[in-house]
Amino acid sequence: MFGVPLKWVLWLIGVPALLGTALTLYSVVIEPSRLVVQRYEVGASGGDTLRVALIADLHVGSPMAGLGKVQRVVDRVIAEEPDLILHLGDFLVSGVLLGTFVEPEPIADVLTGLEAPLGVYAVLGNHDWWEDGPGMEAALEAAGIEVLENESVELPGGLWVVGVADDTTRDPNFDVAFEDVPEGAPSILIGHDPGAYLDYTHPAQPMFMAAGHTHGGQIYLPWLFDPVVPGRAGPDWAHGLLDAGGVPLIVSSGIGTSILPVRLGRPPEIVIVEVTLS
Repeated sequence: MFGVPLKWVLWLIGVPALLGTALTLYSVVIEPSRLVVQRYEVGASGGDTLRVALIADLHVGSPMAGLGKVQRVVDRVIAEEPDLILHLGDFLVSGVLLGTFVEPEPIADVLTGLEAPLGVYAVLGNHDWWEDGPGMEAALEAAGIEVLENESVELPGGLWVVGVADDTTRDPNFDVAFEDVPEGAPSILIGHDPGAYLDYTHPAQPMFMAAGHTHGGQIYLPWLFDPVVPGRAGPDWAHGLLDAGGVPLIVSSGIGTSILPVRLGRPPEIVIVEVTLS
């Protein structure tokens, strides 16, 4: 045809098709099956350190994120020997292609394997509230994981963990969340959706804030487009160690998937934060 050898035509058709198949396989099966540890350091060097593990967006029941994956997360977190473990919400899954809903109780049963000297705490996310927020909270509490919603808890040594409500489905209120925290006390602020932090005007300056929700966009191809993220935060707050008005903000890409069961350039991650105490 037009003097072009048939083998060239087949090559031009076959190579892109092969690459597309390989990329699809990787983004649907291989990368969502991975589990990496993302590490950050917060605070000036030279003091005592606190190791904090962050777990976000398990979305148990999404493809490649069943109860077996939760057990892998538990084992990997325990191997890191954190002082404190914080869950950033969206334990449950809803509306993901090829996903299967998993009840709260089996999820919490696996998470009972998580232990840390300063405890294990959580906030709930939008998918939790869309599916069964009260049930997820009750299951976590029964498993020894305290759920915070516009609440705070004091840990041994005077450190406070403050949890703010989900920005999509609830009413985040920083004044209420911090009302029991003494002025100047060291704190860590956790929420599900980083969009809530757009409204943060409270005088308290946490050592860091943390959130999930964005999944880092699930697909990260910076040479083509900005990551597409839900909620109000936008692509600038999609993932990583960021600055939120002078307060370090850590946004995790999480573990599971939502809507489409794909990950590309944003593998499932556990976050370990080394916090230097003043």
